[in-house]
Amino acid sequence: SMETRASGKKNVSPVRRAFSSPVSTFFVKLCGTNYPLSIGFIVVNEFCERFSYYGMKALLTLYFIHYLHWDKNLSTAVYHAFSSLCYFTPVLGALIADSWLGKFWTITYLSILYVIGHVVKSVGAIPDVGDSTVHTVLSMLGLILIAFGTGGIKPCVAAFGGDQFEEEHTEERRKFFSIFYMSINAGSVLSTVITPILRGDVQCFGGDCYALAFGVPAALMVVALVVFVCGSGLYKKSPPEGNVMLGFKCLWILLPQFAIGNRSKNSKHNSKREHWLDWAEEKYPKHLIQEIKMVMRVLVLYIPLPMFWALFEQQGSRWTLQATRMNMDLMLNALLILVFIPIFDLGVYPLIGLCRIKLTPLRKMATGMIIAALAFGAATVVELNVIKTVVAPPLAKESLLQVVNLADRDVKVSIQGQEDIFPHPIKPYEVSSTSQWSFVPLSSEFSGQSFKCKLALCDKLIVNFLASYQGPGAVEIQVMEDVQANNINIAWQIPQYVLITAGEVMFSITGLEFSYSQAPASMKSVLQAGWLMTVAFGNVIVLIVAEGAGLQQWTEFLLFGGLLVAVCIIFSIMAYFYNYVNPDQLGKDNDDEEHKDLKKDNPEMIEAFSDAVAIIVLSC
Repeated sequence: SMETRASGKKNVSPVRRAFSSPVSTFFVKLCGTNYPLSIGFIVVNEFCERFSYYGMKALLTLYFIHYLHWDKNLSTAVYHAFSSLCYFTPVLGALIADSWLGKFWTITYLSILYVIGHVVKSVGAIPDVGDSTVHTVLSMLGLILIAFGTGGIKPCVAAFGGDQFEEEHTEERRKFFSIFYMSINAGSVLSTVITPILRGDVQCFGGDCYALAFGVPAALMVVALVVFVCGSGLYKKSPPEGNVMLGFKCLWILLPQFAIGNRSKNSKHNSKREHWLDWAEEKYPKHLIQEIKMVMRVLVLYIPLPMFWALFEQQGSRWTLQATRMNMDLMLNALLILVFIPIFDLGVYPLIGLCRIKLTPLRKMATGMIIAALAFGAATVVELNVIKTVVAPPLAKESLLQVVNLADRDVKVSIQGQEDIFPHPIKPYEVSSTSQWSFVPLSSEFSGQSFKCKLALCDKLIVNFLASYQGPGAVEIQVMEDVQANNINIAWQIPQYVLITAGEVMFSITGLEFSYSQAPASMKSVLQAGWLMTVAFGNVIVLIVAEGAGLQQWTEFLLFGGLLVAVCIIFSIMAYFYNYVNPDQLGKDNDDEEHKDLKKDNPEMIEAFSDAVAIIVLSC
């Protein structure tokens, strides 16, 4: 308006205005500790959100197959596509948080989108709502909204929790990330138990109640949103800085072009610079260039990390398939996490400290990678034992031939051109007749004259029941297992789960805190997004190796373990040359007067920041 121009004021968006008031320096603490009360709301929010996500995800494959009537290949492809999208979208959330809305409003708005996605997904699971096409459209739309919602808030929630601590309370902040990680797994454990029960044990609309099973996670997401908003008055809210969208436009034009161009012009006349970005000091603030270099060093350090996630993510695929060929299924990782986190924080790490061993974050992560590789070594041993009890399926253009000798004497069987298939005579069965073949569920329980049997839930179990007449009123029942049930106990998987969980505690929780502590205040969400993208690329590695290599399962396990050891060596070398920095001290090293001059000479401060963040995002 004319009045605004006359007064010399600029129009400020409501979001910017929300951050314009001075930030209070007093925050309520928990029971006299250095833990701010606000983190309680954040931890509860994360628990409910993870319950919502994992509870919904636990039913997806069954929903695709039994409700949408897709085949297994399509169901698997859509499932992994959804999982990958959830880990690629954090970049979008980080851009919005660090350049436009700030973390609080980004979490709030994207949580609303998250809730809408859950509601749409639940409505799509109601049989009376439209036909199969409508169900498919609503399901896909709901999953897309959920992916953008959960992915968008992923890098913001952890970083927002870290923002609540004073800079001198680094130990409390480190423990917060452990508690934060525990809340993730607690939500995962409960949801993956409760939602399948709601689907199978509750009947609605004449069948399994997918609408209720998806509706409960939706309700938990509403609770997560309400709890988070209720803590608004207690949060320390840092305003967003810069405009990343503008930075994309100028990505290859301003800071990198100026640095490289200035280097080529002046390299012969001036002394060498430590880094190629230092050549941009004539135009851009020195502390800004330092922040860019710091974040880029961390992102380069992240390059080997997807290999860890390539192994870790196979718990839900390869290890689960291994368990189905044993005598039961096992869900152990999330439970072990809840036990291992306090054990490591209160026992293992202090004991290592007493031994005067300096366990830095990067050393913890490297150790976690080695332990994860050992887990796959244990999985290889289990797999070698499992395949001994599993009948291999016939190859292409081959058939399974079985000969049952019902004669009263030995029978010699030969096939033209294949004399070595049955080298020894086949012994007779002491029976007078064979029973009729029937296909029954493996959980069936049935009985006959002097006979009772309950089949166990086993893989590839074929049982023949042979009855022979022994005289008036006397029938003898014999049991013949054509293919024996797998007798490898599921307990053999416990060592590999213990190892992978220990590796996760040392690698994942440490990496989460490391990503926060090594990022400038203005780029913490961006660096968290870079950390989360290593998970997405880890899933891509699994797909490439699993689909392209065509190896036996035990060989594939061994390959992944060996690759992780090799990657760990590379990572350790990179970590050796990494210098830890305190992002909050960057500005203090510069002379105040010089800083004022730089700001005076560079009125395009926001534009410069945009270039910096854009470079970092491209590196991700």
